[in-house]
Amino acid sequence: MFTGIVQDVGTIRAVTPRGGDTEYVFGVERLPLAGVRSGDSIAVNGVCLTATRIGPDEFAADVSRETLAVTTLADLASGTRVNLEPALRAGDALGGHLVSGHIDGVAEVLAIEPDARSVRVMIGVPRQLARYIARKGSVAVDGVSLTVNGIDGEVFDVNLVPHTQAVTTLGSWAPGRRVNLEVDQVARYVERLIGK
Repeated sequence: MFTGIVQDVGTIRAVTPRGGDTEYVFGVERLPLAGVRSGDSIAVNGVCLTATRIGPDEFAADVSRETLAVTTLADLASGTRVNLEPALRAGDALGGHLVSGHIDGVAEVLAIEPDARSVRVMIGVPRQLARYIARKGSVAVDGVSLTVNGIDGEVFDVNLVPHTQAVTTLGSWAPGRRVNLEVDQVARYVERLIGK
């Protein structure tokens, strides 16, 4: 489990095909890796990955063909900056919302507009996921916990405050960017419980 509060912006150092899957190596700047062990989970742009090798300032993870097909990781090349968050541990603060790291779909940044010191971002969501997004609800976009301002059909909007723009990759977004989307878990469970 994660919180959607990014702990570091890292850089992809290597992308290596390995027998149909792909190994990624991620360099870190501030993320402490001393306590990370092989097999631990780290979210990369919201995707829960299993660390396989850990060095002083980098870790490696194998990414399956399924994950490459249903996330934006296949779009990312060496040198790309990514949002990083280690798995939530007992006693950690829950500053965002509960995030599983299991991506529901890929969305698209449609427009970005200034909004005082923030920016308002319009995001197009796949039709089958729009039903899980609610005004003032939570979503995780590229691993960042955000509050939905509103939703109109298959487009929702969020505000990115200056802090979020500065400490995540979201400040570099432009229209047309594909992003990983995880809807709020509560909405999915409610749907399952009421049988629709």
